[in-house]
Amino acid sequence: MPFIKTRDGTDIYVKDWGSGRPVILTHGWPLNADSWDAQAMALAEAGFRAIAYDRRGFGRSGQPWSGYDYDTLTDDLADVMAATGATEDATLVGFSMGGGEVARYMSRHDGKGVIAAGLIASVVPYMLKTDDNPHGVPEATLAGIGAGIKEDRPAFFRTFLQQFLGVGFITSPVSDEMVDWVWGLAMQAGLRSTLACAESFGHTDFRADLAAFRVPTLIVHGTADKTVPIDATGRAAAKGIAGSQLVEYDGAPHGLTLTESDRFTQDLLRFLGR
Repeated sequence: MPFIKTRDGTDIYVKDWGSGRPVILTHGWPLNADSWDAQAMALAEAGFRAIAYDRRGFGRSGQPWSGYDYDTLTDDLADVMAATGATEDATLVGFSMGGGEVARYMSRHDGKGVIAAGLIASVVPYMLKTDDNPHGVPEATLAGIGAGIKEDRPAFFRTFLQQFLGVGFITSPVSDEMVDWVWGLAMQAGLRSTLACAESFGHTDFRADLAAFRVPTLIVHGTADKTVPIDATGRAAAKGIAGSQLVEYDGAPHGLTLTESDRFTQDLLRFLGR
């Protein structure tokens, strides 16, 4: 079943590996489900059922004009869970933008069927810098993302993804080929969805959603994340989610599921096997 159809008729591409307790993986912007492959394979080999899907507008999923707000994206997540039968004993794990869908699912769908959650380098609870969120990202920086994409999307993402993956002038935690591969994932997304989702993850306030987390929650964030600052997100989420576990990766960039893949995979498996 490579595709499921959402309640508004959008086709969503789904990868469903292994059997056992389901773990649903929501990817970051501007990537797709393939970015989870290392973790999905490890989960399946460890006796879990790994379900990863391409967000609408990204990868192999349909590219409708609308539906890039978090309420609709979260309904897509609920539809994926229903279509795959992953509606009991499920763990939701969201990377970056995907953390927003996890948080909104816990509030909008009352955490139905979920026994644990993971927020990985996540935008939750709030990305935008405001008077009451001083560690967030300035509006001008977020606006620059849209402007750069409109001007020259391939060039913008070549630069953006180097920061995303912590690539420096002298050293890099990943190979040039890894950067090329991630760039290729980003370029599979539609222009409309890329822009609309940047608007959504940069401006959606999830602070009111935190109280809906009533399950064990793993929060992993890199201290050197220049894309999604840890003080406004990971550390703030840990303070707002009762009983959560925060694991900080010292010096890790935003894309830690790739740059710290082995360490993160083991931390996730330990959390799932607690």
